[in-house]
Amino acid sequence: MPIYKTNIQKDGKYKYRVCINYTDKAGIARRVERKVFGAAEAKETERRLLQEYKGDTPTDMRKTVQVLYDEYIVAQGHEVRASSLAKTKTVAEKYILPILGNVRLDRLCASTLQSWKNETAELGFSITHKKNIYAVLRAILNYGVKMEYLDRNPLAAVGNFKNKDFTPPKDKIQYYTAEQFKTFLAAARTNAEEINTLDEWGYYVFFAIAYYTGMRKGEINALKWSDIDGNIINVRRSVSLKIKGEQVVETPPKNESSYRDLQMPRPLAVVLSEHKLRQKQNGVYKEDLRICGGMRCLPDTSIEKRNTAFAKAAELPHIRVHDFRHSHVSLLANEGINIQEIARRLGHARIEQTWNTYSHLYPREEERAVAIIDRIFAE
Repeated sequence: MPIYKTNIQKDGKYKYRVCINYTDKAGIARRVERKVFGAAEAKETERRLLQEYKGDTPTDMRKTVQVLYDEYIVAQGHEVRASSLAKTKTVAEKYILPILGNVRLDRLCASTLQSWKNETAELGFSITHKKNIYAVLRAILNYGVKMEYLDRNPLAAVGNFKNKDFTPPKDKIQYYTAEQFKTFLAAARTNAEEINTLDEWGYYVFFAIAYYTGMRKGEINALKWSDIDGNIINVRRSVSLKIKGEQVVETPPKNESSYRDLQMPRPLAVVLSEHKLRQKQNGVYKEDLRICGGMRCLPDTSIEKRNTAFAKAAELPHIRVHDFRHSHVSLLANEGINIQEIARRLGHARIEQTWNTYSHLYPREEERAVAIIDRIFAE
């Protein structure tokens, strides 16, 4: 079993290729190769292959999908946000492992995967949800290819889910206009004044920040007084409240572009100034205190309950908490703010992402375009 040293280095260690040649039961010559960094790791890989190799199918190919998944989750735990990892676990453990978990990698063929796909299709999920499930399985098997447990991803032969019945796309983005939001925020303030606790004032402040800045829910929940510098909000962290066994998990923002500084509009500056004074009068103010929740974060379920109640009190249609982010974009887009500045305020990595999501929120631009055409041809 030869070990080949290459000239490639990583973290001061050379890359090695550990190879094994063998003949399978059909008399066909086969070759297995592993790539590792470091002489010690190469020797350990050689020892493991010599110990585990049985003479027909390499031990790596005898791994089950469950074992591959377990390895994948450990690797992903060092690379993705805890909330993203939790979503992957939920999808895999509900819709993938119960059917494919005990299947060996060397027996994971197109027919097996097609059977899984058929069973998943019968669950009656939306096309978007089914594609999300497919994406998780594809990522797990791609990891198997990366680790050289699989020669290729067998899921590619089966293909993704398709929507057989064309339906017109639905506009899932809802938002409040400036006038609607004024009514909503007035209802939130009335509620806070009547109950008059810091928690209730926290919900009022939460929705003000959401509309005036377009920040994500996790970013608002993570916001501390130390993140406020004059009239600038420094977005430096996020929190998730949806991870099993954890009340709060604080992480960096979603991506590099999500680290951003946002200048506050005057109405929000007034809201925050009043809230700081309120906390000081109650003797709880600290620089490292979370602005909306104090020592803790506002619970997701409670935020949504207040959202529903405030909308009802204001006699407005109910929109999701995330739609306050959309509302912020709509407000700026209708006033002709450059799409690049909108992308920056949202913390998007690419302007294309912003445009693809929000291009339809430019009704005044459409009206202006039609008006120009009308004027030209009326002359």
